[in-house]
Amino acid sequence: MEPFKISSYLRDVVSPYPEAKLISEVAKNGGESARQAIARQWLSEGIPFAFKDCPGIYESIRSWVGSRLNIDPKELNVTGSARLGQSLAPHKMGKPFGDGSDLDIFIISNELFEHLKSDFNEWSYDFESGVISASNDRENGFWKGNLHRGPKNIARGFIDSNIVPNHDKYCYVRNIAQTMYLLKEKLDVTSEAPNFSHASVRCYKSWASYVQQISLGFQ
Repeated sequence: MEPFKISSYLRDVVSPYPEAKLISEVAKNGGESARQAIARQWLSEGIPFAFKDCPGIYESIRSWVGSRLNIDPKELNVTGSARLGQSLAPHKMGKPFGDGSDLDIFIISNELFEHLKSDFNEWSYDFESGVISASNDRENGFWKGNLHRGPKNIARGFIDSNIVPNHDKYCYVRNIAQTMYLLKEKLDVTSEAPNFSHASVRCYKSWASYVQQISLGFQ
């Protein structure tokens, strides 16, 4: 019987909250299997760093958001510095999680993904046909960028809810926006809860799409 084999690059990654620099080096040098292992284990499950002292609050968040968005709590996770304790973003590599950090939520749900894709398609038609217009030049620039970026991201199996304007017509996007606003309000009045500046949602159609996108970010 052959034993399980571990990449030599992964042997030193034993902490639940490894340093961002170590994660980055392993991802760059350990190959595809190491990158996918990082995406699956350290960046998707376990107790997120932001909630290491209050894991019960994290589970309450998952249940509450799940009921509002009609998803299973298991389908909700967090990423970024709230997950690892440090940022992996190239422009702020290693920046520690702290008061005022963002709460980056990701959801694995094909059903919600399809609803958000429908909202995006409806908004893109409305925008291109002139049914809806941006309120100023700056917003118009963002909308044009989202119009271009959206189909590419959807083809890769994910969509950011804030890529579509928060209007009544796009009901799933609006529900997420309202939920994230209320989540921030609830956390602000919850004793021992982390202090976040902003909460956002990215939805993936499958775990395979999540792992692929995260692993690509290490290249």
